[in-house]
Amino acid sequence: MNSKGAVEIGTGETINISSKGVLFNAHVPLPSGKRIELSINWPAQLDGKCGLKLVARGRIVRCEGTNVALEIEKYEFRTAGRSLGARTGI
Repeated sequence: MNSKGAVEIGTGETINISSKGVLFNAHVPLPSGKRIELSINWPAQLDGKCGLKLVARGRIVRCEGTNVALEIEKYEFRTAGRSLGARTGI
């Protein structure tokens, strides 16, 4: 959400991920310190049938061009239905 309470939505591509952070290309620069939520389609399926996504919340700690580093503060896996297949990204 921005400072006026409106939700901003964007897309990007995951570069790498660890237990503490995500580096991704956001296609537009994002300001350090901003808090965001990412939804990443997960390549594995639950019971081989149901797609998963990783939802991570955190703070942007670095932005170099459009490469953004997010420090994960909270995360959870959610089911995403059958339609995700093997797609990946943010």
